[in-house]
Amino acid sequence: MSSTLLKHIGSSPIIPAVRKPEDLQAACASARPVVFLLTGDLFTVGDYTNQAIAAGKKVFLHVDFIGGLGNDTIVMKYIAERVRPAGIISTKQHFVKQAKKCGLAAIQRLFLIDTSALHQGITNVLQSEPDAVEIMPGLIPRVIRELSEHLPIPIIAGGLIKEEEEIRAALEAGASAVSMGNKSLWESGIVRQQARKINTALTRS
Repeated sequence: MSSTLLKHIGSSPIIPAVRKPEDLQAACASARPVVFLLTGDLFTVGDYTNQAIAAGKKVFLHVDFIGGLGNDTIVMKYIAERVRPAGIISTKQHFVKQAKKCGLAAIQRLFLIDTSALHQGITNVLQSEPDAVEIMPGLIPRVIRELSEHLPIPIIAGGLIKEEEEIRAALEAGASAVSMGNKSLWESGIVRQQARKINTALTRS
């Protein structure tokens, strides 16, 4: 599924991260094909997901942030059969593994607070085999380059992204996409220019 995910995000490597219900409409109206959903609970997440799907989006549900889901692996069966997103995001290895068993794409989120976290994160990702990894914060091009050398899957940079130049730096360092909650950057001119470069590279590969 990594190649399929890369094709989705490669043509438009900015991913709206919806952290508040009131931002969902803007994400649905954007030109971005992939949306990260980081809000909702058992009663609302299905409706939010359906809204985004109806707008033509591939929805990735951050299950760690969805109220009422709990920590049992049966959660992934519920998500796959009842909510039906394109995939999930989680920091938890057992969720990543179970999501893939249920036919969902899985993105593993890593918080890289120091060198130990970086090395442990690489080990965890190699064990759980997600379809992509999202690194937080996404402001360290050197770390993105290092991860690109160790991991054979797409890298998504996220967290603390506030400037267009930070987006450019992450993509040029090797990130396949950049996720952000800042709505003002969802339609950036720099992003569109960078998207054409990545799409050309995908076409050649």
